[in-house]
Amino acid sequence: MIKNYLLLPLILLFSSVNAQVINIPDTKLKEALLRSDPYNAVAKDLSGNSIKIDKNNNGSIEVSEALNISYLDISNSQITSLQGISNFTNLVTFNCQGNLLTSLDLNSLKKLKTISCSSNTITTLAINELIGLESFNCSYNRLQILNLDGFTKLNTLSCSSNALTKLSVANCESLVNVDFIYNPIAEMNFSNCKALTSLYCNDLQLEKLNVSGCLSLTLLNCSTNKLTNLNLAGLNKLQNLYCANNQIKNLDVSNLPALQLIDCHYNEMESLTAANCINLKQLNFIINPVKTLNLSGCKSLTSFTGSNGKITDLNMSNCTALTNLDCGNNDISVINLNGLDNLLTLSCYNNNLSNLDISNLLKLETLACAGNNLTSLDFSKSLNLKAVDVDGNYFTSLEIKNLPKLETFDCTYSTQLTKLELSNLPKLSNLYCYKSKIEKLILDNLPDLFGLYCEDNKIRELDLSQYLKLDRIYISNNPIEFLNLKNGKKASELRAMNLSSVKYVCIDDFEIDFVKYELNSAKYEINTYCSFTPGGKFYTIKGNQKIDLDNQGCAKSNVVYPNLNFSISDGTNTGNIISDISGNYTIAVGEGIHTVKPIIENSNYFSVSPESFTVNFPVEASPFTQNFCITPKGEHQDIEISMLSILPARPGFDATYKIVYKNKANKTVSGDVTLDFNDAILDYVSSKPEIASQASNKLVWHYADLKAFETREIELTLNLNSPTETPAVNMGDFLSFNAVITPSLGDENQADNSFAMRQTVVGSFDPNDKTCLEGDVIKPELIGEYVHYLIRFENTGTYLAENIVVKDMIDLSKFDIATLVPTSSSHNYTTKISNGNKVEFIFEKINLPFDDANNDGYIAFKIKTLPTLKVGDTFTNDASIYFDYNFPIVTNKTASTFKILGTSDFEFSKYFNIYPNPVKDVLNINSNTSVEKKSIYIYDVLGQIVIAVPNAENNSNIDVSKLSKGNYIIKIKTNSGFTATKFIKN
Repeated sequence: MIKNYLLLPLILLFSSVNAQVINIPDTKLKEALLRSDPYNAVAKDLSGNSIKIDKNNNGSIEVSEALNISYLDISNSQITSLQGISNFTNLVTFNCQGNLLTSLDLNSLKKLKTISCSSNTITTLAINELIGLESFNCSYNRLQILNLDGFTKLNTLSCSSNALTKLSVANCESLVNVDFIYNPIAEMNFSNCKALTSLYCNDLQLEKLNVSGCLSLTLLNCSTNKLTNLNLAGLNKLQNLYCANNQIKNLDVSNLPALQLIDCHYNEMESLTAANCINLKQLNFIINPVKTLNLSGCKSLTSFTGSNGKITDLNMSNCTALTNLDCGNNDISVINLNGLDNLLTLSCYNNNLSNLDISNLLKLETLACAGNNLTSLDFSKSLNLKAVDVDGNYFTSLEIKNLPKLETFDCTYSTQLTKLELSNLPKLSNLYCYKSKIEKLILDNLPDLFGLYCEDNKIRELDLSQYLKLDRIYISNNPIEFLNLKNGKKASELRAMNLSSVKYVCIDDFEIDFVKYELNSAKYEINTYCSFTPGGKFYTIKGNQKIDLDNQGCAKSNVVYPNLNFSISDGTNTGNIISDISGNYTIAVGEGIHTVKPIIENSNYFSVSPESFTVNFPVEASPFTQNFCITPKGEHQDIEISMLSILPARPGFDATYKIVYKNKANKTVSGDVTLDFNDAILDYVSSKPEIASQASNKLVWHYADLKAFETREIELTLNLNSPTETPAVNMGDFLSFNAVITPSLGDENQADNSFAMRQTVVGSFDPNDKTCLEGDVIKPELIGEYVHYLIRFENTGTYLAENIVVKDMIDLSKFDIATLVPTSSSHNYTTKISNGNKVEFIFEKINLPFDDANNDGYIAFKIKTLPTLKVGDTFTNDASIYFDYNFPIVTNKTASTFKILGTSDFEFSKYFNIYPNPVKDVLNINSNTSVEKKSIYIYDVLGQIVIAVPNAENNSNIDVSKLSKGNYIIKIKTNSGFTATKFIKN
C-alpha cells in the first residue's frame, strides 16, 4: 500500500513533463514546425522517417514531440527568431537557411552533426560547444570572425560570401572540403590539415596562404587574390591548381606527379617551372610576362595556352601528347613543333615568326598564325585542316588546294599578297581576304562556298558562277571589270559599292534588278550572256528530228527537220527554243517536272511522234534524250523564196544579195528562180551558182531535185549606177526586186512563191542594223501574213568575237510570236524565246574575225503580223547585238507601214498634170510653181522601180518608150512630200 502511494507522484510528474508545451513566439517558426507531415521532408524521427511533429493535433509543439525529432528543415520560412528550438535536443541535422536570422545559438543541441544556416543575415554565432559537428554551411551571412579550432570531426566547411577577416581551423584534422570565397581575409593557414582534399579560397584578399602539410589536397582554387608566392612542395596528390589573377612572379610546381591542370593566367609571372609533372594535361598562363618556361617531362600535356607573354623561343618537342597549342601575342621567333603528332589546334598569331613548318602536323585541324613575318607556308600535308587564319603576313602569293576538310580560310590584311588561288576544297564555306592587294583571285571547285569577303583589293576579274551555295558576297572597293554572278541563286547579302571600273556583269535573269540596285555604279553592261545555260545546277534535255519520207520509220540516215519550234513549260513558266539547222535541240532546265511539245509550221503536211513528253528532274537522269520522228500526211508541194541584202546598196558600188529558197513539204521539186530588177540602174556582176540566162530586167537560175526541207541559196552581186551616170542613183532612192520560184502549179501556198524586196540606197551605213525586207511601205495584202527581217552584225573590234547574241523584243500588239521562223544565217545559231516576247539568236563559239573581209554576220527570220492590223498601221522595231561581254549595239529602229501603193502626201492633180495618158513615147509633166520637183520614180504593178530620175528639178518630160505595155505609177518627190498617180503605156 505504501509502494502504491510512492508511485503515484512519479506518474503525475512524468505526465506533467510529457504534456509541457514549448513557447515559440515567432509565428513563422511555429507555422514551419506545424507544416511537417509524413509526406514532406520538414521533419524526421529518430529512425529517419518523415513525420508530423504535432502528433496530438493540438496546434502546439510539446517537449515530448520535440525530443522525437532528429532532422529538421525550416528553410525559406521568413523566420526571425529560433526561440524554442533548443528543446529539439536530439537534432542531428538542422537546416535554417534562407530566413531572416541575425543571430544563431545552437550550443544546446549537442548532437548536431550538420548545420546549414546560409543566406541569412547572421552576425553572431554560438556553436563552439558542438565539437561533434561534421558539416557546417554558413555562407551568405555577415560573420566577421569564425573560430572552429578543435572541431576534430568537421569534414565540410562552407563560409563563402561573409565579411570574414579571420577564420581559424586549427586541429581540424578531419577537414576535407573548404569553401570560403568572397571574404576579405588577408591570411590563411591550413597547415597540417592532412585530410583536406578541396580548398576554394578564391576572390578574397589573401596575401599569404599556407597549405603545407595538406598531403591529401587534390584541388586548390586561390584565384583573384593578392598572393605573390605560392609554395606547393610535397602536395603529391594535387590535381587541379587555379591561381589566376594574383601577383605571383615565379611559380614552381615541379615534381607534382598527380597535377593535371594549371590555370595561372593574369599574374606577374616571369618564370614557370612544371618539370616532371608527368600527368599534367592542361596549362593556361595567358597574360603573363613569362620569359622562362620549363615543361620538361610533361609528356601528358594536351592543352597549352600561353598567349600574351614575352616568350621568344618555344620548344614543345617533349610534349608529344599536345592537341592544343596557343602561344599567340608573344615575341617568338623560333618554334619547335617536332614530335607533336597529335596536335589539332595551333595558335601562334602575332609573333615574330618568319618560318613555320607544319608538315609533320598531320592531324592539325585549326591553324591561326596571323600577324607574323611569314612569306610562305606549305599546306600540302595538312589534309585535316578545317580552319586557317594567316592574315597580316607577307605572302606575295598563296596556293591552297586539295584540303578535303578545310571550311574557313582567312588571309585578310595581307598587304603583299597579289595572287590567291584556292582549288579542290570541297568543304570550304567562308573565304576572308579583304584589305589585301590581291590582283588575281582564282577559285576552282569550291562547291560549299557560302561567304566570300574580298573587299578592298585590286581584283579585276571575278567569276563566281560555279558556286551554287554562295549567299554572302562582299566585293566593294575593287577595280573589277568583269563580274560573273550567274550561279542560279540570289544572294541574301551583296555588297558591291565603289566598283567604278566595272564594264560587264553576268547574272541570272531573275537577279538583274537586285544586282543593279546593289551595284549603284557607273555605266556598265549587265546580262546573262556569259554562258548559254541557266546559272546553278541544271539538267539537260536533248535530241534530234528526222523525217520519215519512206514510211520505214526514222533512222540516222533520214533527212533532218531543221528549225523545229519547241514549247517548254514547268507548270508556271513557259518558253520556246528552236532547233538548229542540223535538226538538233538542247534545252537546259532546272529541277522539276517539264513538258516539251514540238510545234510544226504546217501541221497539215506532217505529224510528229511523240506529240509531247514530260520529264521529271532529278528523278530522271541528265541528259535526257528524246528524238522526234516527222511523218508526212500524204504528198504535198510547198516551196518558198525570200531575198536578203547582205551588203547595202550604195551609189557606184557593188551590192551583194542572197536569194534563199526552201522546200517546206515532202515532194521533191525542180524549176526556176527568177529575179526581176531594174537593169537600167543595176548591172549584173556575178552569182553563185551562175545564172542560166539573162534578159532585160531579169535573171534566171535553174534548180533540180530540191528535196524535202532542203534550203539552197544564191549569192548575187550587182553594181549600182553612180550619181553621175544616166539614170543616176542617189542616196535615198529605192530599189525594187521581185524574186519568183517555179513551179507554182500544184503549190499549196503560192503566196510565198514570190518575194518583193524594197531597198533604200544609202551613203555610209551602220554595219549593225535591222531591216524589214518588204520595205518601209508594205502592201495591205500582207496584213496577217509573213514579213521578213534581216539583222546584220559586224565585229569592228580588234579581236575575235567568240559569242554573239542578237536580242529582239517583239511587239506582241503587232506580231504573232508563235509564227517566228528563222530563214537564213551567216553562222550556226540557236534560238530561244522567253518572257513572252524576248527572242534571242545565240551564236555560240563562232569566233567571228575582226578583219574587214570576214567580220560580217547576219540572222534573217520571218514572222506574221496580226490579222487585226489595218491600213495605216505602222510597226517599229530594233534589236540589241551583244559581242561577248561588251555593251550591246542597238540597231536602227526600222519602221514599216501598211499602205496602198501610190498613196500620196497630197493630191497629184492640184499640183501636176501628165499627158498624154495613155502614152506611147514621151510622158510630159506640167507643174504648179508652188512646188519643186526633187526626184521622179516610175513603178510597175509589182512595185518595182523601172525608171528613176533622181535630180528632177528641171525635168518636164520622161522617155517611156522602152517600157512594156501596161499600167504604171509615177511618183514625184517634192519639197512638200510625195505625190503619185497612175498612167497607161501603149
